Amino acid sequence: MKRNFTISGLVLLCFFFINSAFAQNVTVKGQVTDAASNETLIGVSVNVKGTANGTQTDVNGAFSLSAPSNAILVFSYVGYAAQEVPLNGQTTLNIKLQLKSSTLNEVVVVGYGTQRKIDVTGSITTVKGDDISKQASVNPVSALQGKVAGVQITNNGGPGSSPQISIRGLGTIYGNSNLLYVVDGVWYDDISFLNPNDIDNISILKDASSTAIYGLRAANGVILISTKRGKKGTPTVNYNGYAGWQSVTNAVKVANGTEYATLINELSTLNGAPPLFANPASYGNGTDWYGQILRNALVTNHTLSVSGGEEKSTYNFSLGFLDQDGDVKRNNYKRYTARFVNDYTPVKNLKMGYAISGLFSQSQDIPGSIFHQLYAAAPVVPVRYADGTYGDPSDFNVGGGNNFNPEATLDFYNQVSKNYRFTGNAYAEIKFVKHLTFKTSFGGDFGQAEFRNYTPVYKATLIQQNTTSVLDVHRAETRNWIAENTLTFDDQIQDHKFTVLLGQTAQRYKAYTFDGTAQNVPNSSEGDLYLSLGDTGSRNVTDGGSLTTDLSYFGRVNYSYKDKYLLNASLRADASSVFYGTNLWAYLPSVGAGWVISNEDFMKNQTVFSSLKLRGSWGKVANAGVPINPTTAVVSQDPIYTAIFGNPQAPNTGASVVSVVPPTILVERAVSTDIGLEGSILNDHLSFEADFYDRKTQNAIFAIPILASVGTASGNIVGNQASIQNRGFEFAASWKNSINKDLRFSIGGNFSTNSNKVTSVVTGSNPIYSGGNGLANGALATRTVLGQPIGEFFGYQVAGIFQTAAEVTGSAQPNAKPGDFKYVDENHDGVIDGKDRVALGSPNAKYFYGINTTVNYKNWDLALDFQGVAGVSIYNANTAFRFGNENFSQDFYDHRWHGQGTSNTYPSVNVGSTTNAAPNSFYVESGAYFRVRNAQLGYTLPGELLSKWGLKKIRFYANAQNPLNFFKYKGFSPEIGGTPTNAGIDANVYPLYATYNFGVNVTF
Repeated sequence: MKRNFTISGLVLLCFFFINSAFAQNVTVKGQVTDAASNETLIGVSVNVKGTANGTQTDVNGAFSLSAPSNAILVFSYVGYAAQEVPLNGQTTLNIKLQLKSSTLNEVVVVGYGTQRKIDVTGSITTVKGDDISKQASVNPVSALQGKVAGVQITNNGGPGSSPQISIRGLGTIYGNSNLLYVVDGVWYDDISFLNPNDIDNISILKDASSTAIYGLRAANGVILISTKRGKKGTPTVNYNGYAGWQSVTNAVKVANGTEYATLINELSTLNGAPPLFANPASYGNGTDWYGQILRNALVTNHTLSVSGGEEKSTYNFSLGFLDQDGDVKRNNYKRYTARFVNDYTPVKNLKMGYAISGLFSQSQDIPGSIFHQLYAAAPVVPVRYADGTYGDPSDFNVGGGNNFNPEATLDFYNQVSKNYRFTGNAYAEIKFVKHLTFKTSFGGDFGQAEFRNYTPVYKATLIQQNTTSVLDVHRAETRNWIAENTLTFDDQIQDHKFTVLLGQTAQRYKAYTFDGTAQNVPNSSEGDLYLSLGDTGSRNVTDGGSLTTDLSYFGRVNYSYKDKYLLNASLRADASSVFYGTNLWAYLPSVGAGWVISNEDFMKNQTVFSSLKLRGSWGKVANAGVPINPTTAVVSQDPIYTAIFGNPQAPNTGASVVSVVPPTILVERAVSTDIGLEGSILNDHLSFEADFYDRKTQNAIFAIPILASVGTASGNIVGNQASIQNRGFEFAASWKNSINKDLRFSIGGNFSTNSNKVTSVVTGSNPIYSGGNGLANGALATRTVLGQPIGEFFGYQVAGIFQTAAEVTGSAQPNAKPGDFKYVDENHDGVIDGKDRVALGSPNAKYFYGINTTVNYKNWDLALDFQGVAGVSIYNANTAFRFGNENFSQDFYDHRWHGQGTSNTYPSVNVGSTTNAAPNSFYVESGAYFRVRNAQLGYTLPGELLSKWGLKKIRFYANAQNPLNFFKYKGFSPEIGGTPTNAGIDANVYPLYATYNFGVNVTF
């Protein structure tokens, strides 16, 4: 046994020496590149596994290392998946590293470029174009509702209308409160011209660090849109089309014929008049005016695109057609769009291209008063009599408040609107040396919006008649252009990566408006509708316009050390012709910093966080969108200022100062601070992002009321009057997972808060009153004052309803009647007057949220989106919007006071009286809602079947938008909108509707 062991030991020792001989060190060289872009990676760690022996790649991505010929080399780099490579005697290795799936490695579109999300220090949210085009939204902004934290969108209005959108609250009162949209480098106030199917990517810039690079136009937020471009390869043809219908949801029920007659009799009795209707029951249900005028509206949409390219050129061409009926009869909107994108690379370091788009739309409009008429019209009046003539409210003595037949209003309303728009840009980009790129671009927006309104000679009822035809023509032209030049230096020196951007922008905005009217214009055909065909003496033409120019210089530095420590700093200098003198230039800086905690050495061995980044930013942006010449005194001439004097006497035209103007005005500035934390856990299945923001608008421009004795027509003075603060939190999270090869799903949610208030006012606590829409007694329902939100509702607090005359006697309202509102005497002086008014609520939502889910199982896909708001109030002006015998809602009929003890919350039918119609808490309701925003089920045909037909993809889908809505508000829709100091007042808005459609997507 001893001999056997000795022999075995010698054999093992021999093998050891042989292995050592084969494992002697060799010099290994090679290069490491990005697997996707093929770009060299600098600073990649190259280590011999299990040892401390290692090196890093140089500026060319190259490395050289001495290692045993049978060693295993480990290549690791921040943001990339580590790779282990056995040498097996090799001496040359070319390694391609794959990016990790972490959200921090996603590419984000930012101002004037792109960045990895890991390098972004601002608050930016990206939405893919596919998420937009899947929805049945005419305007792409509408499709963002509920998808982005901090973004509030109000969808209201008829076909083709644009939604209202705000990012992190309202910070502007006077002038332009629109966001800035940048589409392929060109600046716009709205994107109604853009077909949602043409969008590739949307980036919403929310904090000053990301928006400051856009200077004077960035105060209300910036949305960057990249449209689809061509890709190299064989041509790809795609068709996406759907057809469906829209129907009004949550319809308001109004009193029927019998109930209306009962209510009007009560009103007559309260006012000391005899009953108007002898037998209310004889009218039965009467006329359902909503049912008569509203309809299920058809909608169809078609988009056809062709894309492709060769080695040096790519292209994308699309055509779109939308035909959308309105919920009101005869209301229709048609839109035709075309877009062509072409990119060239004639030589290695030169790239150029262009993107152009065209739009033509036409709408058959409806009168703006139609929804008030449908609500107020007397149901005892028939649509037509038996002889075919229109039912006449005068035959029923209903009075002047609702002396209209809505059918006649609609039948004799003839207005057509048209919109022509041509937009686009061209660019050239040249790379002088490896790290230096120059880009120049020129773009424009040329449009013409017009409407033609014709009122014929007609007689429908005693009141609804016209003896002289009138033609009204309006045209608005825009001629805007923008030229930009940027120089970008991008380099990495070992662990230091930096990008330096320098740029210059020149812009011009030109607008022209034309208005003309003429009487007795014939209308045998559309070709007759010209002003020149009207009576010579009746023609009246006015025009006007504006021209502003902007010049800007900007710069930005992005720095990253080891992908751990980030710094972003920018400065933009803007000059606008709106301002002048020492106030000509505005200097707008920003700075952002980030710490990628997950890339620290102490985080390497933890298994909780896949990525984790802390970031913060501060910056200034501005708003130059104020009316032209705000410091120029303007006078107006009017016949009332004509004086007759002289010898001989003759009329002399006088003039009046329109408004008092300030000697100078400063640009509005918004100073914003943002602190955010973002990351992912559980192998990137769960990603999250949380932000705190504080935005303060300085030098906010207000129109402050002045004494009437000053003698101006407007009664106010415009100037830098106040400061406004918006502060809140945002949180977004999403979970993505694949159960197996057939089943995968994702669920995401976002929640935002916003607190809006005026923090300082030059005039102290003097309020600004507004919000008179729908208030028949001339009162104003909103107030903007120090310490409170913009446009808060302001009025009397209702304590109950007076039940008896004895209760009225000795009260603070001695002139009240039983059935009237009983108001709270807030200052306890025994008198109810304006001093007793209090804040009643705010139209600015405090909370808004969204939930978005997708499920894919084999060839099936399901998407469900939910959305809602809370902490918001609405002023329901419909009930008291009356001048006589207007109709009431069914709710009011059921709950009204009509005798002692019948109600202590609803007043009597005398709700339209001056005292009862005064703004008060009864009319302020909760505007909170929750809805199923979008639901879509799709099925994609199997690939093996399509290959037989020569097709790439066919997907069928069914879609429902706004199918379920939950809210307590008693109006048609809790989405009201409105200008800043008039927001949230419902005086019969366009009804909320659901859209149901079926569609198909074909690719070949």
